[in-house]
Amino acid sequence: MNTTTASPDQVASLHLHPAEPGAALASVDVVELVPDKGIEGDTRYFGRVGKSPTEPFRRQVSLIEREQLAEHAAGLGLKAIPPGAVRSNIETTGINLVALLGREVEIGEARLFLYTPRDPCAKMDAICQGLRKRMMNSRQGVMAQVRRGGKVRIGDSIRPV
Repeated sequence: MNTTTASPDQVASLHLHPAEPGAALASVDVVELVPDKGIEGDTRYFGRVGKSPTEPFRRQVSLIEREQLAEHAAGLGLKAIPPGAVRSNIETTGINLVALLGREVEIGEARLFLYTPRDPCAKMDAICQGLRKRMMNSRQGVMAQVRRGGKVRIGDSIRPV
């Protein structure tokens, strides 16, 4: 469970935010995405509303590339950054997510709209001092909105639409 050696353009690992702020994310094998709500069971983003009650909250799913994390780890003298440590819902391999900003991607049964780079928070320096700075300027993955719901599993392919 939790992670596999994924082929290019695939989901490497899946994570859910816990109810307790700051606690470790739960690694899972499959998630259910719900349009305009996010990942069912994710306490950080799921079902939040936007500025008006009729507008969905845009921050529904966070994604990051395992290759980007490996680069950060190497630059900080770490062997690796463990899956889920940077608090991203979906970790990927083989795909440049930032290059796809403004586009939709299909992941498993779901379709996501990648709309903005993630902003690293102070919790990144708790992993290793200097990680937050390394993650600035579009080097910490992206945020997405769920356009079509469905299941996403470890190993599912990621296809730009």
